Amino acid sequence: MARHAANNEALLRSSSHINSRALRRRLLAWFDRHGRKDLPWQDSRDPYRIWVSEIMLQQTQVSTVIPYYERFLKRFPDVQTLARAKLDSVLHHWTGLGYYARARNLKRAAETIVSQHSGRFPRNIESVATLPGIGRSTAGAILAFAFEQRHPILDGNVKRVLTRLHAIETPVLQRDTETALWALAERYTPKTRVADYTQAIMDLGATLCRTRKPDCPACPLQQACAAQAQGQPEKFPVRAARKTLPVREIAMLMIRDARGHVLLTQRPPVGVWGGLWGFPECALGASAMDHCRATLGLRIITETPWPVRRHGFSHFQLHITPIPARLTGTSRMAMECAPAVWYNPEKPDVRGLAAPVKRLLQQLRASRIIGECT
Repeated sequence: MARHAANNEALLRSSSHINSRALRRRLLAWFDRHGRKDLPWQDSRDPYRIWVSEIMLQQTQVSTVIPYYERFLKRFPDVQTLARAKLDSVLHHWTGLGYYARARNLKRAAETIVSQHSGRFPRNIESVATLPGIGRSTAGAILAFAFEQRHPILDGNVKRVLTRLHAIETPVLQRDTETALWALAERYTPKTRVADYTQAIMDLGATLCRTRKPDCPACPLQQACAAQAQGQPEKFPVRAARKTLPVREIAMLMIRDARGHVLLTQRPPVGVWGGLWGFPECALGASAMDHCRATLGLRIITETPWPVRRHGFSHFQLHITPIPARLTGTSRMAMECAPAVWYNPEKPDVRGLAAPVKRLLQQLRASRIIGECT
């Protein structure tokens, strides 16, 4: 670790040959000609709209975010509306976007802004960075775009640009590497046109300095780029050795009653898919009938399992075996069960659903299994 820290100190000293003013000038000139200026959150300096976009854009591509952003703003046009909304409604409008902790944090932060900041988005970076789901980089971006405050940012696109510009050899997620990157980000952030520079360096990473097949000939910084000089830009940023993701296997029980309604239960408010609604689950290979009788107080008859669905998370792979089942008798759910509803897939309501659950409900409806029960 000491060797890496020394290497990064040497990097910061050796990078002084890059003229920061010239770099900013070239980057902003490129942005004026080629930068993205028609994104739906760019037509306003409203910090609420900018904040929502920045949270949605975390680990998610612009093309995916746009329709979600537009629907979300239509339903929750301001922080007061979001603070008052039910979490189910917020999660419903997030369904399919993934990383649902972002939605829960957005809701919690809205409540904090209303209760502690009189409904006004704070302008102090320390206050912004303490809001749920907002770190230093996101806080800096919001304040730069909304209020032209000078704060460096260091999202994934910026990390890629800076590690290539300086050919940083240490793993990008290593603490001392991040310290060096923050120092570089601070050095290059200008005192004027802060919002344009912030958008420009993010655009450069998203459109030219891509993870795969970067368009180096079109890059305004290519002459100063150490990775380009080495002829191997895709080597950077350096990643730590990738670990094989563990696999978890579960069965999802798609239990139908006599009306064709499907049992959904609400997950705990934290953890994977926290607060979302989904099918009851049991260990793969366990008796689904025994599990339902013991945990739900319900008697069921299972049918032929569907093919395995695979769903990836950042830290594990989930293999889902959907098992259709029918409720038998007049059994009632045990009182100590998690919140539950008999959900009508033919008439979807405002409810947060995990993406695999939403797809399975659509397939149930399309397969006409539901209709056969009515």
